[in-house]
Amino acid sequence: MCGIAAYLGWQQAAAILADALRRLEYRGYDSAGVATLNNGELHCCRAVGTISALQKKLIGKPLPGTMGIGHTRWATHGSVTELNTHPHFSMDGKFAIVHNGVVENFASIREFLSLQGYNFYSETDTEALVNLIAYHYAKEPENATKDRFLESVRKSLLHVRGAYGIAVICCERPMEMIGARNSSQLILGIGKDELFLSSDVASFTTHTRDVVFLNDNELVHIKNDSFAITTLNMEEVAAVRQQVDWDTVAVELNGYPHFMLKEIFEQPHALENAIRGRIENDTATAHLGGLQMTAHELRGINRIIFCACGTAWCACLVAEYFIEKIARIPVEVEYASEFRYRNAPLDQKTLLIVISQSGETVDTLAAMREAQRRGIRVLAITNCVGSAIAREANGGIYQHSGPEIGVASTKAFTSQLCIAALLALQLGRLRDLSEADGMEIIGALKQLPAQVKSILDQSSHIQAIAERYQSCTDMIFLGRQSMFPIALEGALKLKEISYIHAEGYPAAEMKHGPIALIAPQCPVLCLACNEENIFEKTLSNIQEVRARGARTIIIAREGSPIGVTDDVIWIPPAHDVTIPILATIPVQLFAYHMGILRGCSVDKPRHLAKSVTVE
Repeated sequence: MCGIAAYLGWQQAAAILADALRRLEYRGYDSAGVATLNNGELHCCRAVGTISALQKKLIGKPLPGTMGIGHTRWATHGSVTELNTHPHFSMDGKFAIVHNGVVENFASIREFLSLQGYNFYSETDTEALVNLIAYHYAKEPENATKDRFLESVRKSLLHVRGAYGIAVICCERPMEMIGARNSSQLILGIGKDELFLSSDVASFTTHTRDVVFLNDNELVHIKNDSFAITTLNMEEVAAVRQQVDWDTVAVELNGYPHFMLKEIFEQPHALENAIRGRIENDTATAHLGGLQMTAHELRGINRIIFCACGTAWCACLVAEYFIEKIARIPVEVEYASEFRYRNAPLDQKTLLIVISQSGETVDTLAAMREAQRRGIRVLAITNCVGSAIAREANGGIYQHSGPEIGVASTKAFTSQLCIAALLALQLGRLRDLSEADGMEIIGALKQLPAQVKSILDQSSHIQAIAERYQSCTDMIFLGRQSMFPIALEGALKLKEISYIHAEGYPAAEMKHGPIALIAPQCPVLCLACNEENIFEKTLSNIQEVRARGARTIIIAREGSPIGVTDDVIWIPPAHDVTIPILATIPVQLFAYHMGILRGCSVDKPRHLAKSVTVE
């Protein structure tokens, strides 16, 4: 969940690392720190709070040196204090480390090292790891045939259980650095006479777009302007260099007050990218070439399981409605964190599809690997080229949404829904979906960007509605069928961004318990966007909560006879496949404006981080 960055080159490292951490801040913003190496001496600056707090301290305490490491923290082990802030140092002062992940057996490592005379000053698991490296370095003979620095890191990692992306420097090894990964992304950036390590390419794309994605259980040993990659078992690895195509402008605000608002307004373009090149008008179908499956193989699938976490899990629920309705294939949706530990019955006609914006979500990655271990084909929907999920899946679909910096997912979510609709269309046309129905879906998808734009034009109207509800402490979101997942997502967004307790329910389930919560101070937002017969039943549920004193906000298709309500947000009439996407836009804007009105940090909500890379 944290972000790490490292630099070795000809420029002053501290300034480059501070800028890199600013771009990585979405991964954690409890505290941050930088360490540099100059003339055999380690220098450090750490600060509790956002990157701006670190940058202020660096102005008064410039760190010399053209190599260094940096870290922005999402706390796992230990409270948010300067002592627990990275980088961490070995007791002998020779090593500094930054770490993203969790050392699960840190307590036993710490106990062992304590018996060897090592003292600890923080509550973190990382300090145990850096002292273990120092321990092995001290034991390694100076005249050994193997590289002493590399061996000390390698031997230490062989004792580690858990996830890590690390960068290590040693005061006795000027112009050298070691990085390693296991389940936490680490990327090598290759510039002109300079090298970078980072959790995300966005941190160094202003300097280079030439990258190598490290695989699990690989180490990279950087010396001056060269590098070598080996496995933990000391097998040499040939580096696969790639060019990333992300525009660095995409990770800047460009006039918007917040990344969340910017990314909400980028959704028409993100949806265009999701659709572009994937529609075949002649055959009234979609073509998702990255699936790596023949038509015969796709027809042979008799069950699909979707796995994801958080917002992506809500996208899976919408995909279930799409695929079962359009392609007539049974679909199940699992939390990846539960599926990975369950002994779910699987057979060779089952297809597992995972969804992860970052492609690094630890539970989703583990669920994918477990299914593959059992011989099940896995497809992935992800936004990040080169991510672990993208590389390890048997096939997949890239979202092409561009970088999403706001911690609360917006454009990535609607892009996932759009891709789910394309997938349902392709599977449906391989079965019994008619050409006419296929063309109707295609027409609806083509209209999506313009329709989303028309809803975005209502932002000020939605802000005015939010002003009337900003003081509430609880809120309920209701929806039926494909609107139920949007109710869940709307409640999640409101919780994330405004810290208001919110819950999403199927509208008819209110009578089975949750209606006891209804009171004037607990407003209800109802997604009444379904087709006619379900729409009428949803209106009945709205009247039930109004009869018990609830204030109501209704999101409905233009022209719908909604009856009495306190507030209404209209969306354009549209096909049932695109309605969930259109209905999502108002709940995103509502959550955003509620968060701003309540003075919350909408881009960096408390306790959250963008990429969940630890259990």
